[in-house]
Amino acid sequence: MSDNYLLKLYNRSAKLPKGKLLFSRLFARKAPYFGTVRPLVEELRPNYCKVTFRKRRAVQNHIGTVHVIAICNALEAAMGAMAEASVPKHLRWIPKGMDVRYTAKADSDITAVAEVAPGAWDHGPDLPVTVSARREDGTVVVEGTIHLWITEKPTRS
Repeated sequence: MSDNYLLKLYNRSAKLPKGKLLFSRLFARKAPYFGTVRPLVEELRPNYCKVTFRKRRAVQNHIGTVHVIAICNALEAAMGAMAEASVPKHLRWIPKGMDVRYTAKADSDITAVAEVAPGAWDHGPDLPVTVSARREDGTVVVEGTIHLWITEKPTRS
């Protein structure tokens, strides 16, 4: 088992009744804006995270579909969990940009995924994270890349 604090917390929580929900709420409190989509971390492992959120009035646009900014918020939440669960202990990360394409209407609950190839953390300082969001029927509604800046953690004095 990994010694990563976030993976340990997720794996312990996932074993409990409603543990993924509890973990997701705690995670969203760390970055409060994530809470606006009420993400549920369905799967978290090194280099991969899957987050879902429900289509509800608070995340809809004027035509009744899920607003792309809500989807981007979920994509960033998935990326943040994946990055924090994957980054080697001597490195740190920060997002520096997002390139996305809207490929279809988002008219259902959404699943957002962020992933990188194993070993990608060793090739910084730029790390492209592949992200995608799908409707319930599996259709990709948003796809793209979140760009991370990877640097060494400063030494403590």
